[in-house]
Amino acid sequence: MPTTIPIAFSKLLDNLQITDLQDATVTIRQQNIRDAVAKELTVLTSFVTGSYRRNTLLAPLAKADIDIFVILDPKYYATDGYANLIDRVKRVMKATYPNTPEISRNGQAVTVSFTDFRVDVVPAFHRQGGGYLIPDCVMKRWISTDPTRHVAIWNDANIAHRAQLVPVLKMIKQWNRAHSALLRSFHLETLVVQILTNVNISDMPSAARYVFDKAREATRYVVSDPAGYSGDIAAYLDTTEKISEVVKRFETAYTQAAEAERLAASNQIQQAFAKWRTVFGDPFPAYGVATRFF
Repeated sequence: MPTTIPIAFSKLLDNLQITDLQDATVTIRQQNIRDAVAKELTVLTSFVTGSYRRNTLLAPLAKADIDIFVILDPKYYATDGYANLIDRVKRVMKATYPNTPEISRNGQAVTVSFTDFRVDVVPAFHRQGGGYLIPDCVMKRWISTDPTRHVAIWNDANIAHRAQLVPVLKMIKQWNRAHSALLRSFHLETLVVQILTNVNISDMPSAARYVFDKAREATRYVVSDPAGYSGDIAAYLDTTEKISEVVKRFETAYTQAAEAERLAASNQIQQAFAKWRTVFGDPFPAYGVATRFF
């Protein structure tokens, strides 16, 4: 039963981890989807990416998105063929999963909503000079990106932080989920990686408080793609009101985290538990209660 703050944070991270059985299900299904696309279209290569590959995916799996990049033969490319490309992949998914009611175009991907989790299938082309081009049906443009570089950058940063970066990323993402999910996952992860560059992570409570503190200011500025391709990945926060609301959320989280640390330092452990649960929601364990949340 968790009765100390370090054990409580360890339990929080356990609660955010998908099970081995779920991981096996993801492995089988993503391969089936990749095979299905390759049967109908000329695929040069395909791979799983996103938070699953960056090891920052959060439980429960039912709330998760598994991202698959499918690199297609350039014969399918058209300068203005964003929607046509997405729709082509959508038809393949509908033929493969005729009993799955929710298969939809979703900006840059085809989203297949299974009963247990969602899969985003992103068609792409090799980009001259490196990386990939993916369609953006909303903005009617091709986006330059390279998710393989993101995985490598995250892995290198996690090694530099002695394997403590990924746990911090996951708990900050859980905070975002518990408080309306105003920030997109990749933007939030990039923000945290930048904030913690050259910073020593000594423990999870102080890391959370530090990130909340620095994010209050960092949120106001451009956050560049760490792979060096696309522009501001925070551009969706396109009004002063949206940015102010995010800053307000970070301000509240910082105040609560600082108070939780103060309570723990004064040996008010049960009250500190309660304060951290306010920050992270139910996945943070209650004092003395040994249960798995998901």
